[in-house]
Amino acid sequence: MAAPGGQRGRARAPILSVALWLLHSAAQVCGNQNEGAVFLREFTLIRRESLHDDFLSDLLSNHKTEDQGTGGGDNGLELLDEQLTKASSRTARSEEDRDTLWDAWGSWSECSRTCGGGASYSLRRCLGSKSCEGRNIKYRTCSNVDCPPEAGDFRTQQCSAHNDVKYQGQFYEWLPVSNDPDNPCSLKCQAKGTTLVVELAPKVLDGTRCYTESLDMCISGLCQIVGCDHQLGSTVKEDNCGVCNGDGSTCRLVRGQYKSQLSANKPEDTVVAVPYGSRHVRLVLKGPDHLYLETKTLQGVKGENSLSSTGSFLVDNSSVDFQKFPDKEILRIAGPLSADFTVKIRYAGAADSAVQFIFYQPIIHRWRETDFFPCSASCGGGYQLTSAECYDLRSSRVVTDQYCHYYPENIKPKPKLQECNLDPCPASDGYKQIMPYDLYHPLPRWESTPWTACSSSCGGGIQSRTVSCVEEDIQGHISPVEEWKCMYTPKMPIVQPCNIFDCPKWLAQEWSPCTVTCGQGLRYRVVLCIDHRGMHTGGCGSKTKPHIKEECIVPTPCYKPKEKLPVEAKLPWYKQAQEMEEGAMVSEEPSFIPEAWSACSVTCGAGSQVRLVKCQVILSFSQSVADLPIDECEGPKPASQRACYSGPCSGEVAESSPEETELIPGGLQDFDELHDWEYEGFTECSESCGGGVQEAVVTCLNKQTREIADETLCVTSRRPPQLLRACNLELCPPRWEIGKWSSCSLTCGVGLQTRDVFCSHLLSRETNETIISADELCHKPKPSLVQACNRFDCPPSWYSTEWQQCSQTCGAGTQKRDVLCKQRMADGSFLELPETFCSTPRPVDQQTCKNEDCPSEWLLSDWTQCSVSCGEGTQTRNAICRKMLKTGGSIIINSSMCPPLPLSSLVRSCAVAACTRHNRPAQKQSPHIMALKNVYIQTKKQKKLHFIVGGYAYLLPKTSVVLRCPVRRFRKSMITWEKDQKRLLSSVHITIAPYGYMRIHRLKPSDAGTYTCMAGPAREHFVIRLFGGDNKVIINQPAGIREEEGTRKSSLNEALHTQEKHQNGILFNRSKAEKRGHLADPSSQYDNIVSRLLEQRGWPGENLESWEAQESTERNASSEEDRSQEFSLPFVMVMEQKRLDDIIRNVSRQPEELKDIYSKQFVVQLAHDLIRSHLENQESVFKIQGRRIGSATAEFPFRKHVSGFTSSLRTSSAEAYLPVSVDLGNGSHRPHRKPAILRKISAAQQLSASEVVTHLGQTVVLASGTLSVLLHCEAVGNPKPTISWAKNGAEVQYNDRILLQPDDSLQILAPVEADVGFYTCNATNALGSDSVSIAVTLAGKPLIKASRATLINTESSAVTVDIGSTVKTIQGTNVTISCQVAGVPEAEVTWLRNRVKLVPAYHLHDGSLLIANVTLSEQGLYSCRAANLRGEVIESTQLLILEPPRTLLQLEDLTAMLLTPGPDIPSVLTSPSGTRMVLNPESSVLIGCPVDGHPTPNITWFYAGQPISMRHNILAGGQILQLLNISADYQGEFSCLAQNEAGSLMQKTSLTIREYWWSVDRLMACSASCGNKGVQQPQLRCLLDGTEVNTSHCIEKPKPVLQPIACNRRDCPSRWMVTSWSLCTRSCGGGVQTRRVTCQKLTATGSSIPMSNEACTQVAKRPVDTQICNRQLCVEWVASSWGQCNGPCIGPRLAVQHRQIFCQTRDGNSVSSDQCSVLPRPVSTQNCWTDICGVHWRVSLWTLCTATCGNYGFQSRRVECVHVRTNKPMQEHYCSWRPRPANWQRCNITPCENSTFLWEKGVICEFSSLSLAPRTRCWSPLRGFFGKPLSEKWPMAACKIKCSYWNGSRVVCCC
Repeated sequence: MAAPGGQRGRARAPILSVALWLLHSAAQVCGNQNEGAVFLREFTLIRRESLHDDFLSDLLSNHKTEDQGTGGGDNGLELLDEQLTKASSRTARSEEDRDTLWDAWGSWSECSRTCGGGASYSLRRCLGSKSCEGRNIKYRTCSNVDCPPEAGDFRTQQCSAHNDVKYQGQFYEWLPVSNDPDNPCSLKCQAKGTTLVVELAPKVLDGTRCYTESLDMCISGLCQIVGCDHQLGSTVKEDNCGVCNGDGSTCRLVRGQYKSQLSANKPEDTVVAVPYGSRHVRLVLKGPDHLYLETKTLQGVKGENSLSSTGSFLVDNSSVDFQKFPDKEILRIAGPLSADFTVKIRYAGAADSAVQFIFYQPIIHRWRETDFFPCSASCGGGYQLTSAECYDLRSSRVVTDQYCHYYPENIKPKPKLQECNLDPCPASDGYKQIMPYDLYHPLPRWESTPWTACSSSCGGGIQSRTVSCVEEDIQGHISPVEEWKCMYTPKMPIVQPCNIFDCPKWLAQEWSPCTVTCGQGLRYRVVLCIDHRGMHTGGCGSKTKPHIKEECIVPTPCYKPKEKLPVEAKLPWYKQAQEMEEGAMVSEEPSFIPEAWSACSVTCGAGSQVRLVKCQVILSFSQSVADLPIDECEGPKPASQRACYSGPCSGEVAESSPEETELIPGGLQDFDELHDWEYEGFTECSESCGGGVQEAVVTCLNKQTREIADETLCVTSRRPPQLLRACNLELCPPRWEIGKWSSCSLTCGVGLQTRDVFCSHLLSRETNETIISADELCHKPKPSLVQACNRFDCPPSWYSTEWQQCSQTCGAGTQKRDVLCKQRMADGSFLELPETFCSTPRPVDQQTCKNEDCPSEWLLSDWTQCSVSCGEGTQTRNAICRKMLKTGGSIIINSSMCPPLPLSSLVRSCAVAACTRHNRPAQKQSPHIMALKNVYIQTKKQKKLHFIVGGYAYLLPKTSVVLRCPVRRFRKSMITWEKDQKRLLSSVHITIAPYGYMRIHRLKPSDAGTYTCMAGPAREHFVIRLFGGDNKVIINQPAGIREEEGTRKSSLNEALHTQEKHQNGILFNRSKAEKRGHLADPSSQYDNIVSRLLEQRGWPGENLESWEAQESTERNASSEEDRSQEFSLPFVMVMEQKRLDDIIRNVSRQPEELKDIYSKQFVVQLAHDLIRSHLENQESVFKIQGRRIGSATAEFPFRKHVSGFTSSLRTSSAEAYLPVSVDLGNGSHRPHRKPAILRKISAAQQLSASEVVTHLGQTVVLASGTLSVLLHCEAVGNPKPTISWAKNGAEVQYNDRILLQPDDSLQILAPVEADVGFYTCNATNALGSDSVSIAVTLAGKPLIKASRATLINTESSAVTVDIGSTVKTIQGTNVTISCQVAGVPEAEVTWLRNRVKLVPAYHLHDGSLLIANVTLSEQGLYSCRAANLRGEVIESTQLLILEPPRTLLQLEDLTAMLLTPGPDIPSVLTSPSGTRMVLNPESSVLIGCPVDGHPTPNITWFYAGQPISMRHNILAGGQILQLLNISADYQGEFSCLAQNEAGSLMQKTSLTIREYWWSVDRLMACSASCGNKGVQQPQLRCLLDGTEVNTSHCIEKPKPVLQPIACNRRDCPSRWMVTSWSLCTRSCGGGVQTRRVTCQKLTATGSSIPMSNEACTQVAKRPVDTQICNRQLCVEWVASSWGQCNGPCIGPRLAVQHRQIFCQTRDGNSVSSDQCSVLPRPVSTQNCWTDICGVHWRVSLWTLCTATCGNYGFQSRRVECVHVRTNKPMQEHYCSWRPRPANWQRCNITPCENSTFLWEKGVICEFSSLSLAPRTRCWSPLRGFFGKPLSEKWPMAACKIKCSYWNGSRVVCCC
């Protein structure tokens, strides 16, 4: 063992230094003492830096006191103790410590760990000279937070700390050895890779876990129990749900069994799904199949584990333990699961497998307490409560309460209540705003049950009741809650005294005179049972009743024979009374039922009576009586025979015969001596007030025992007479009359019962006159009118809604309703359940309705066909009179039974296609087509041109044409169109509109021809010609029109050189076809003139191919071009047909040789006139717009010579074609006009291989050698426009490569790929702007001109935007989306909507998309896709349809939301015209704003046109305004303003608040029935709309002045008048009091007139004027002498002695203690002194401990009770008033290990228990002690020290 010690030397160096420092200090203190030693325990286990001053002070002071106890003094140690004590800081001593010798506990030390659970300690010191009981150190846990994963295991850290210390000459990597069953708190480590296990330290650091799977903690080397609450000594554990100290209510046990049905066709199946958070999962599979797992985390990540081999796996952060056996597989997961686990089974054999599973599943829906509601008061002290909501733990959101109700384990937490706003209200106003507990709840309140019956009927008893705190919910249902919620008001008492008055007592009146005048007789007295009020009542004990009859002797001698029986008293004391017996009642228990007695067997003298006694029982189910055998009845059987006495025979006292005497048991003398009749008090008063009657009760008593005997033992003939007296004569006060409860309104689920309660006043019992009085006159609290009943859950049942409206108003329709399975709960709420829960048949949800015959009605047939095949005709239909029957069928009845039918309902006009015959005489004016006879020549490319029929048009290809046919006296919808005599129908290319026009999309050569508009018989034509590629007119003659024309010449020159005859036939003569009525085609004669114009190269440009090439890229035509006016459009020349006819006629008249010259001149002149007329038309337009035009004549740019015309047309194209006035002469002023950019359709000019120059409207394709690109932009306007350039919508940034030239051209030097895009030239002046774009691109993927603007349109009927922008527009708008595309090769454009290709129904032209008359369904994302061989590009426009706010028509959803807060809350809807509602004050109202729109409108509420400032709530996204507790301030107009981007809508409603007011329309009952004091007070009522409400509502209203009205002012009938009773003559024992009784009459004047007693006797009995009072016995408490002082000991020489206390009367008779209850009762016990209680506990010394170390040592001592004086043992119960000392204890609870100790006299001892023979060695560490050096050690024997014992913490030795 030397090696380990040496190896540990380095680690112990700092510890030993601390030990040497301590020893050095101790030696200096005790150096002068003889063989002194100081012992400090465990100093080797604590590092120097962790030794607190408190710790050192405690250790030294403890040992100091022990030395003093052994007789040794130590001044040095006292000084050290004093110095250390000064440095210590201690808390104040507790009350417990003050009673002991301990000082206060010191502060807590630092925690032994920073995480994972450590330990902290606190120390205290002993202040006395003797040892203190208990420990001087205590521990607690600390740092109970989880350590980070990288921290590692605490025991592992301690083992690894020894890795740098050699063990047996080499280094090891140490790993912990955990869960040591013998010593779990030692640090045992195993060398990695070997089997070497070494204990590296006897103790692990404080806070180390004892076992890996436990929270138990090692502290100071001992394993301490730690609960899941991290408290030392706690045994609290987690429940199956993982909740510390839980009750298992947060989870539920799931167990089951699965039997597989797998096969080769079904290789796998699901066993069970175990949800997230489950615990203690265990599955056992038996069979050949295999288990595997599928997981899914909350984030949706899925996984799978095949479980192929035995072992532990980590699956989604959950530890899985899997065991695989040949025929079985076991799966265990401790949990909680961090994902959803699905356990599946995979087929592996033919045999079936079975899986048993069990786990605890968490309840994911739990109740969660909410925050406190707003305070009930704003100041001065209020209360607020919490509520509970159902919370989904997985989704972390609140769900409906129904989810939490699914789990029976879920118990909804009770609300909490707390005080709030306790600050006093401001003194300025003192106003305390009372707010509702929440929106609907009132505060909880106390409610009590009725008081129970009193425990005693008199003499003082108690009665109790139940007081509970209840809460009322929204529906008014009341449920109990915790009591603390009602603590804001005092709780009502639950116990109260009752019947504290004295019990009734017997009161005997004076004896009557003797019944005889001589000799022996009888005398009687009345004995009454009198209560505390002096009233005769029952309840007195029969045993204490004084006798009422006794014998009396008159001293006068009698001379008649002696009577054997006393003479009975005569009237008025007695009268003969008939025998009254109380018959027994038959009950459900067998009982004796006697029948009536038979008549007496004799008519005089003594006889006998007999009766039949049966054993009977009542049968409850049949309510019949059955006879039973006699032995079935228990108890004594009533007598069946008794004696009777019929009076003396023949007026004399009859002598009884021996036979008769034998019939009477004991003879007549026995009757007379033993039993007799006596009065037993009076019955209860027949009335509680108003005068009643009491009857004296007569009983048969045993004269000796004074007990009640059977009446058969008393002689019936001697029964005393009936005795009556008046009682309760005072008038009855008004009292509540209560009716019976009605039946419960519901059989379950909280019903209601009602009853009638009214205040009534009985004026006279004789006349039974009763009046109904006001409630205020009944002083007692008014009984409740309503109570809850049947408060328990109903079984599930069907609940049906109201029937919907009938589908028919008559004749058997149908109506439907909803039928749901619900359960009505005990709180009144409904829980909707699946239909399977309802066991009864489901009610029908559809039925027939309106089962009555319908009134007669006309049944109309369909219209017949039109009566004509063309033109206008008529249509008819038939009508029959029909009646629908209630059976659902119908019958045909006489037409006279139906109401008159107008002729227009049976006949109507119709119109078919116009007839083609013209010679039919017209009955009215024929239709007329308003045609225009013009010739149109298109000079420049346009998107769309508008024309009117009747003319000729020479147009460019790919131009869209709109051709109108204006007509009069004809419906436009019936216009038809033909082309070349063939009917035209709508198609993708040609659109025939129903409004009198047609449209041709993008002209192509096949569209040339003659188009005919037909309006009935009227027809007009329009001829279309197209230009070809060689500037020639495309000749496309239909055969039908030109069949007789002959062949036309192709040019004008050829026509002019034709023979005169042929010319006249063609130019001026009509063809045969025309003469036959067919239209000849005259356009060929105009073809030549148009062709000659084209030959002059004036227009339309230089070549048509360039136009067509430019047309494919031109996409930016302005909107002005699209809206060209009919027959006067820019760039379209218009000529009248008459003008061309004149030219042809003039040319034909010229000489043959001059025709060619003249034809050229005519063409030049024609061109000159066309330009001039066009410019004049533009001047007129400017004049209309208010602009001045200069008066200078404009000389047109046509020279006099033909050649000049040609050149001028070529060089001044801008001036020739633009609609401007040209200042060519004297410089006249030009008019102001907006800018216009010249759109030149010409190809880009390439000046050289590297330089490109072009005008706008073209596409520039950059080549690899292009060095410069010049973009021209020419614009005109007045003032002169300013030119700016933009690229792709952004302003061009000029630099040294991109330049702006002086002529406003844009030049790009050394173009690169970044320069690709759309360049836009913008021309702007004060009057407006114009812009045109040009595309610069590479040969490659196409470009699209896009915009990022947002257009919002709410007014215009048509909008145009570029692709890429956002459009928000109203419905019905025509939306055009332009998609300008550039690219080489040419790109193909495709349109998509929501990424789906558009159908042809949409109008597509010029790369643009037209969406006509847009609707909400066409809202979406529109995309333009341009694609060529090099790629594609897409741009999109978002189209949003705006709908301005409008009134909502479908109100179902809004109505349902209005009903959500409760069906009883009134609601009203606003409207544009306004609505109105009348409300009660202090009520609530919901105002709905039924609006709709797109996007959803934003709703703002106003009151009287201003934003609402009063208290309100906004619900349902602003659609509902909630007003609570409304008052008169709320009266007025409320409005809602709905706004969105499309517009706004204002709706309103007016609220009228009813007012409370006082009403005096009723009179109360008269205060008197007669006399002069009767008045009727007007009944003041608070009314609301005619209905009476609580008067508190009218408090603030001024009360009207009330004037009483006299009533019943008449003479009263004669009445008995009484004075008050006089004082009683005696205070107890029975006295007398009197009063005066007179008969008087009260007159109407108020005077009282005395009347005779007979007048009152006729009305009522005379009241008594004398009564007995204070009949209670005179009693007092009497005490016996004190008993001996031998009770139980209660202190030193102190015991208890007793005496008896009883109640007795003044004459010495003992009575019940209740009779003396009102008197102070003397004490019955007291303390006394006795020598026998002089005892104490005597204890002996402790025995030696049974072990020196370990956990099993104990010791004992003797404890006995002995007498102080004699010292003799006594029985232990004499000492029981003191706690008994313990007689055994544990000892030496320390580990057995190598330890080094410091002895008490400065000598160090080492104790070793590791070897077979434990050894102890002692030595002195101080030089000079024993004359030995410091390092030398002596054996124990050397210093002659004897080791006496081990006291658990140190070795105590003596030297």
